[in-house]
Amino acid sequence: MKALIFAAGKGTRLKPFTDHHPKALAQVNGVPLLERNINYLKSFGIKDFVINIHHFGNQIIEFLNKNSNFGCNIEISDETNELLETGGGLIFARKFLDHGEDFLIMNADILTEININALVEYHKKIKDFATLAVSDRDSSRKLLFNDDLVLRGWLNVQSGEQRLAEFNKGFKALAFSGVHCINPAIFEKIKRTGKFSVMEEYLDLMQTEHIHGFVHDSILIDVGRPESVIEAEKHFK
Repeated sequence: MKALIFAAGKGTRLKPFTDHHPKALAQVNGVPLLERNINYLKSFGIKDFVINIHHFGNQIIEFLNKNSNFGCNIEISDETNELLETGGGLIFARKFLDHGEDFLIMNADILTEININALVEYHKKIKDFATLAVSDRDSSRKLLFNDDLVLRGWLNVQSGEQRLAEFNKGFKALAFSGVHCINPAIFEKIKRTGKFSVMEEYLDLMQTEHIHGFVHDSILIDVGRPESVIEAEKHFK
């Protein structure tokens, strides 16, 4: 299975580090996030990667070259000309991913111990085009799922704003974990072009398609702020 790692973002919450570096190279206990996530996915047998770049992308290429791509096959989806966000980044990387096989997507700035084998097994069993790893944890935004763990809505916890596919019948509110398993059929379903969030597309597609959640209870840290680096260093040695 191939994995797309989103490493293009500007990482504004991680300033001042990201004034001079890409957030994917921020270190936790001396090890860059990108290296940690490549090795994490390698531990599940994944050796083929696509990494998108934009902000200080040349530093990511130099880092990979210096480390011989960590023994993996790595292709670069170069968004130097325009940062396309997660949805646009996925479409831009289509030529690397649309080969008839399921693939994984992961954000470079999260650290987790989700069992990727269990996620992929669940994804293949339900035969959806998208399965989203989710957990019951604090988050300002939640996804809403019915009893069959099919995506039915989105909730802004602070404002109470909701986007629903149907009346909220006691839906489970779960936080997206930044890891998803995708069937390339998604490329025929996505309608947006240019710069957009893949979550916006999921929230449109939930009206007509089944998008499932995969619930995990593994640790997950969004290493997006300096204080979260400190938290991550307690758990990831």
